[in-house]
Order: sequence, then C-alpha cells, then structure tokens
Amino acid sequence: MKHLAALNHYFWKYRKRFFIGMFFVVASNYFAVLAPQITGYVINQVQQQLPGKHPVASPGVHDAVVNTYIGWISGFELSFGWLVAICSLTILLIAIARGVLMFFMRQTIIVMSRHIEFDQKNQIFQQYQQLDTAFYKTHSTGDLMNRMSEDVSRVRMYTGPAIMYLINLVTLIGFCIINMFRNDVQLTLLVLAPLPVLAITIYWVNSIINRKSEIIQANLSDLTTNAQESYSGIRVIKSFVQEKAMLGFFEKNSEAYRNNAIGLARVEALYFPSMTLMMGISTILTILIGGMQAIEDPGKVGMIVEFVIYINMLTFPVSAIGWTASMIQRAAASQKRLNEFLNIKPAIVDASDAVKDPVLGGMIIFNKVNFTYPHTGIKALQDFSLTVNSGDKILILGKTGSGKTTLAQLLLRFYEPDSGSITIGDKPLNRIALQELRRQISYVQQDVFLFSDTVANNIRFGVSGAPMEKVKEAARFANVDKDIMGFEQQYETMIGERGVTLSGGQKQRISIARALIKNPEIILFDDCLSAVDAKTEKEIIGHLYGYLQDKTALIITHRIFAGFNFDKIIVLKDGKLAETGTHETLMAQNGYYAELYQLQLSEKGEETA
Repeated sequence: MKHLAALNHYFWKYRKRFFIGMFFVVASNYFAVLAPQITGYVINQVQQQLPGKHPVASPGVHDAVVNTYIGWISGFELSFGWLVAICSLTILLIAIARGVLMFFMRQTIIVMSRHIEFDQKNQIFQQYQQLDTAFYKTHSTGDLMNRMSEDVSRVRMYTGPAIMYLINLVTLIGFCIINMFRNDVQLTLLVLAPLPVLAITIYWVNSIINRKSEIIQANLSDLTTNAQESYSGIRVIKSFVQEKAMLGFFEKNSEAYRNNAIGLARVEALYFPSMTLMMGISTILTILIGGMQAIEDPGKVGMIVEFVIYINMLTFPVSAIGWTASMIQRAAASQKRLNEFLNIKPAIVDASDAVKDPVLGGMIIFNKVNFTYPHTGIKALQDFSLTVNSGDKILILGKTGSGKTTLAQLLLRFYEPDSGSITIGDKPLNRIALQELRRQISYVQQDVFLFSDTVANNIRFGVSGAPMEKVKEAARFANVDKDIMGFEQQYETMIGERGVTLSGGQKQRISIARALIKNPEIILFDDCLSAVDAKTEKEIIGHLYGYLQDKTALIITHRIFAGFNFDKIIVLKDGKLAETGTHETLMAQNGYYAELYQLQLSEKGEETA
C-alpha cells in the first residue's frame, strides 16, 4: 500500500472533483438509509391496522430528517391507505434521488481517474524520453510497453472504481451500523459478530493476492516482449522457418501467465463465498434473535424489518470489500513497478551551468578519451585524441567493433566518456544543454529507423512544420527525390512500420534527407550508404560534397568514398587511433587504409570487366 502514496499528488491536483465526488457518495448513501427507517415506520402502522389486539409499537429511533418527515405526515391525520401511498412515493423519490447522486458520483470520481491516467501516461512517456541510451540497452520493449499500458490501467482501477467503492462501502456501512446501534445495541453486536472473521479472511487473502499480482505482471511483461519481438522479426522467423519454435516460446510464457492468473482467480474466488456466507449468517441471526424479541414485544416488528433491510443493504458493500481490496492490491503491485521505473535517474543530464543557447562551431577536440560500454564491459575507445577543425570533412574507417560508432554517440552525449574530455569550440561537451547540442548536430544512424507516417513527415521530423520546398530540397541532396516522385502518392505516401514498404537504399536516403533538412553546423554519417549501389552512392556523394562545403562532417564507413576530398582520414583499430592523415600520406604508409583502397579498386575493376 505504501507504493500507492506516490499517487497522492494527483488526488490533490484534482481535489475539486475528488471532494465533490466524496460528497455525492456520502449523500447517496445517506438517502439510502432513509428508506429502511420509513419502511419500519410503515410496518408499525400496518401492524396497528391488523385485526385483533393492537400492540403498542415501540417508538423507533430515527434520523432527524425522518422524524421531521413522520411528524409532518402525522399532522395531516391521513387515512391508512393514503399514509402507505405517500410513504411509498417518498421511498420511490428517495431511490430516484440516490440514483441521480450516484450518477454524479461516477461523473466526478471516475472522470478524475481518467485524468490521472492521462497524466500518469504522459509522465511515464516523458521519463522514457529522458532516459539515456544505456537504459534501453538493458530493458526490453515489451516490458516498457506493459508498464505504460497494463500497469497504468490497473492503477486507474484504484484511482477510480476502487476509491469510489471504498468510500461508498465505508459510508454505507457507517450509516447502517449507526442506525442499527441507535435501535438496539445488543442485537447489532450479535448480527455483526461474523464480521471480525471476515476481516481476518480479507487480510490473509490480500497478502496472497499482492504476491501473486507481482508475479503475474512480470509474466505479462515477458509475454508482451515475446509477442513484440515476434511481430518485429516476423520476416526473419519466416525465412528461417521458425514459426513453430517461436510459437513454443510464446506458449511457454503464456502457460506461465495462465497458471499464475488462474491461481490468483482461485484465491479471489474465496472472497465472494466468504462474504456471502458471513452476510447470510448475519441475516439469519437478525431474523432468529429479532424474531424472538418480536414474540416478546410485537411492537419491535418494524425495527426487526428495518434491521433485515440494513443487513441486505450491507451485502453488496461488504462483498465489494474483496473486489476492492483485490483492485487495490493489484494497483499496489503495478504502482511499485512504475515507481521503480520513475525513480530511475538518467545518467546523462544537463549540468547546472549548462549553456542553453550555444552556437556550435570551431574545433571539435577529443582529448585522451576512454570509454567502456557499461552493459557489456567492452572497451570501445582507449586514449583516443582527435582534433577536427571547423568545416573539416573527416573520414573514419575501421573494422567492425573498432569504435567508430562510439565516437558519434559520445559526441551526441548518448554516453559519457570514462575519462578524457570532448570540447566543441571552447565549450566542454557536458557544459552544453543536451537539447541544444542535439538540435545543432544531425546524425544519420547505422540502424535506420523510419516512423509509420508519410515520407514528407519523416523527412521533416527534426524540423517540425518545414515547408514542402525544404523537404524536396533535402530529398534532392539525398538523391531520393526521383524515387519518391515515382510513388503513387509521392511525398504523401505512407511508410509502413519501420519503413517496411521501402527498400534498404530508399530508407537510408530518406534518413539522410531527414538529417540534411535541419541544416546543421555538424553532421555525422554512420555507415549510411551501405544499402545503395555504387552508381547511387556516387550520385549521393556528388550532391553531399556541394552541401557540406561550409559544414563540419564526420563520415563513418567501412569503405572509402572515391572522389570525396577529405581533410583528414583516420583509421581505428581496437579503439585506438591506428592511422591518421590525408589520402596521399596514408597511401604512402601502406597500412590498412592503402590495403582497403587497393581492394576496392580491384573490386571495381572486376565489376567493369
């Protein structure tokens, strides 16, 4: 339950709806307990009209409103028929009034819970946006999705229905017990004797429900992750004919979820029979003991009827204790998971004195940078130093795992170096506000990701509201305009999830256009032409060469771009700077660069032949 305390600020935020809703709950239950008092009065009046002896009815101890009402109708000296008719009409009006109040009760508290759900989902999504890259390396997408959907939904059941029914049952039980004590303390104590046993049962079952709810939520995360990975990798699954194997994994996770869910359902099934049994015993005790009292004092018949109505009124709220407690326990388990997530602090944050409006330019300096990936322990860079002058075009080469991509990710502060420093101009990288840093740098990633939206919106993703002229200009620089114009709906063509409707080369070129439209000072290309043919690559490089004239560019690749005049070429090996220089100096060194260059020349010669 302590985990649900994190929601208190939401209740305070929507306190107007919350307190008005509480008023409607209390008012509806107050109207509910008026009807049994009027019914008891009518029963006594009926008893007075029976033939034979007329027992003197015991004066009922009624609510002030009911006593005022009885005094009012008694003043009219109505006939018995009119008295019953007016009392019946009054009970009907009370029921209608209670129904109206219950409607407003739901319109305030349940609507409040929807507002809280909205705020909570936004808070969680904002936390997703703030967390660093390392977090996403160690957490599955399915688990993250489950927290926003299933966990938040269960918490909403607490902030809405559970709170509403909890207030409802407390006020209704309170009103009923107060009126029962007013009439007969001894009889009240006897008929309520089974309730302590019920309370112990509820406590015991709740502890089991809480434990099982946490297990079920973990099972559901595994199930969601399994399904999400299967959907995303369906082409790989089909190409390797692994449908049965993946189905087996899903069935295994599904079976674990089913077994635990059934186990929880069995435990919850103890609630309603227990409630019904206890309330049945209370009703029997009321009739038995009350009947014995009525034999000795026939004037108590009306009071006994009133007691029976109270016990019947208590049946639903007492039964709802189990359901409400179950919802609260499930919400507590889900909120615990959400609290753990929301309490995660991003490793990459703005410094207190971060520059909010920097103008990036000048030199980029890597000074003795060391970096090891925290989730794998792989040492990506070792004592790496590099100076990039403003406007330089730098080619970064190296084998897989040599640390090329790490340079780009450090420059964007996806990670912090373990030691050493990175500066842009005269500003240390960690003194520049993150959003401003990334806004002024364009990054074409190795793993291309396109959103399920139009081609135009994917290109203008980094510049919201960019005019179509700018979109087309960026597409022309990326040499993808002709392809787009060949689509049936051209720039308004919808791209499937992750760009599934496009070829690999088209996706890469659209991602390049998305980077170029920002018109950044610094641009990073990370192996962004691996999926295009040699002719298209040459055309793209031709366009880029003109575009990048006044910009600083770091081009990370596995192969050399012929015809592109780089200011500096560096070769990485095992995270260390192995070679550096111009094309001519590196060819003279006859190292890795020269070997790679000769290999590409021979491959082109073979293609020509």
